[in-house]
This record gives sequence, structure tokens and C-alpha cells, in this order.
Amino acid sequence: MSRPLHVVMFGDQHPATSGGAQVAMRLQMKYLERAGHVVTIVSPRRHGFNQQHMPGNVCLDVPSVPIPPDWEYSAAWPAAAERAVDLGIVGRVERDGTPLPDLVHVQADYWGAFLGYRFAERARIPVVHTMHNRVDAGIAATAPFPRAVLAAINLWRRVELRGSGAGWDGWAHLRGLASRAAAVTAPSAHFARRLEAHGIAPHVDVVWNGIDDDLLARLEGSAPSGALVWVGRMSPEKRLMPFLQAYAESGIRLPVEIIGSGFQREEAERFTRDRGLRERVIFRGRMSYADTLARIAAATALVQTSIGFEAQGMTPFEAAQLGTPSIVSDPDIADEMGGGVWRVAVAGSERARIAELAETLRRVERDATSGSLPVPAERVRREFLQSSRTEAMLEVYRRVLRARG
Repeated sequence: MSRPLHVVMFGDQHPATSGGAQVAMRLQMKYLERAGHVVTIVSPRRHGFNQQHMPGNVCLDVPSVPIPPDWEYSAAWPAAAERAVDLGIVGRVERDGTPLPDLVHVQADYWGAFLGYRFAERARIPVVHTMHNRVDAGIAATAPFPRAVLAAINLWRRVELRGSGAGWDGWAHLRGLASRAAAVTAPSAHFARRLEAHGIAPHVDVVWNGIDDDLLARLEGSAPSGALVWVGRMSPEKRLMPFLQAYAESGIRLPVEIIGSGFQREEAERFTRDRGLRERVIFRGRMSYADTLARIAAATALVQTSIGFEAQGMTPFEAAQLGTPSIVSDPDIADEMGGGVWRVAVAGSERARIAELAETLRRVERDATSGSLPVPAERVRREFLQSSRTEAMLEVYRRVLRARG
């Protein structure tokens, strides 16, 4: 199948916001269009932030409401947004001569997923669904009454997708979505096997999210900062506060850079002030993708602290491509990395986990002083390029379209 494809991607959040799924969508769009294909991204309109320029594609911003307390993110009600989707796609086809959509690529778990599946049904085209989110772990980490929230989400899914799937937990929600997909992919082997084990799909294709080839070439030779860099959303599941507690306990002198934002930022800044760490812990806030990668490239190590939450954990892979080793708390991510990491020993209680992380930080400082840093695996450095990941996803698209005849 050599003709250009028109892929309509659906996300829960605007692709110009921070987050692994959003970065993945931006890069997939860029490299699909570089290969001669057409991409339309459908996502909720942002509120209160300048739009990031999205060159070469159309990003359909559907009506939305902002989500507090981090107003960067928005939610869309599918029934209210469907007309905007249909008008936007038809307008692009008629105005620009864009071919009709060939398939939908859902990269969402909530409103974006409902919109994508319902559009695919109306357009009579297949769906490829990339699962980016451990819904069970995410809801448990962020919602005060997770079982009630999961029950409500499953009920909402049945209404929006007319009865798809039974059950009331996070896996039931994902099974209900995937029951309508022609193919399911995951950005890591460990998440793919977990999805299969919970009956999401009999086979889940593993397609890593990649790093921008162009940007990687421009980042060579970054001046070293000597810092430990933590990147992410400042919310409990990412475990920023346990990292800062471990850093304070460790007594090491390596500086720390915190990149990102979220509702725990004030608490984190107050902790560093109270513990006398303000001279060594820098809060850089939100940074562009390019600037974030530059800080990772300059670092002594990247710090990844979430456990059992990430579908991939992109930042350690990005660090490996940049030649920077990582401190990894999640054993699944450490296994997938295959090298270039300091593993934080598995411990039962949060208090014990913090103690193990503090000891790992001391080991990192000793290794940095002696010049014996671990080296990232060659496989990650070879394969974690967006150009190769886009070709792998195109193979999934082609297989799905061939199966439909």
C-alpha cells in the first residue's frame, strides 16, 4: 500500500501540552507527514495558554472546559464535540483537497477515545488504539474515591459507546475500548504483556515512543551541568516529594533540576526551603521539548521515581539516547532499558522506598566522582528514534487496512 494515508489521531489533551502521549502524537505527526502521509489531530481546546505552533498539520480543537487545578489541561464532552469533529474533517477535505480519512488512531482513554471510536463508526473506518495509560494506577493515585470514579467511568463508557464491555475496574474500561479496535499497541513490552494478561487484546504490538531524530542531532556536545534532572507532572503518582525527601536524607552535593509543573509544586518548593536546599534544587517550571532534552543531555543522571504507573516511562529512554544514565525506581522500566541505569531496590513501605532511593543517590554521587557511570544500552540508542518508530507504526496501519481488503 504505497498511496498516502490520512490518519486522524484523537487525544485526551492538546498535543501542545506536556506529557508523554502528547509528545508521542506530535512526533508521530511530524514523521508521518515527512513520509508523505496526512495527519489530523483532534483534541480539546486549551485555556489560558498560548498555542504551540503545529507546523504542517491541522489540529482540530474541539469545545472544552479547563481542568483545575492545572489549567493547562482540558476536558471535552463527546456529544457536544462531535459536530466540530465532523465539520472540521469535512472542511479540510473540501478546502484543501485532503483525502478522506483512512483510519483513526486513538491515543486517549477518556473523551478523546469516545470521540475517536464514534467518529470511526460514522466514517466506517478502522481504529488503531495506542494505550498510553494505566487507568487503574492513575485513578488510584489521583482520585479520593478510586473505585467510585472507575465505576462512573465504566458507566460513562457504556453510554458513550453503547454498551461496550462489562466490568467496573480500570482494566474493564480498557477492554471495553479495545473491543472496537482493529489493533492495539503499547509503548513498552512490559505494558503490552500486562494488557494481554488482563484480556485487553489477544495480541498487543509493542511500538516504543521515540525521540525526534532532528533534535537529537542538534543536541550533540551539550555542556555538562553535573545535575540530577527530574522531569514530569508534579502530582502524587510521579513521586516528586519522595524524591526530594530522599535527596535531603542522602546528604549528597549534586545539584537538582526539577522540570515541569503541577499542583504539588508549592509543597515541593516549601519543602526545599524548609530543609535548606534552595541553593541546590532549582525549579525550572515548564520547558519546551527541545529545552528539556538539552537539560537531560547536560545532566549527570535523569531521575525517574514513579512506580507501577508508567506505560513506558519516556524520559529514561530519551536520556539513554542522549547518553545520560538514569536512576530508575520502577523495575519494569529498568528491565526494559537493558542497561545504563541505577536500579532503586524494591521495598515494601514508602518509608523504606525513600531510604533505598537515598542510598541509590549516594551511589550515584560516588560513581560520578569516580567516573564510572553506567552506559545506556546500544539497542535503546539504536531503536529509540522516531523515524524508526513511525515506520513500525505504519506497518501496523498497513496490516489493519490489508485485513479490511
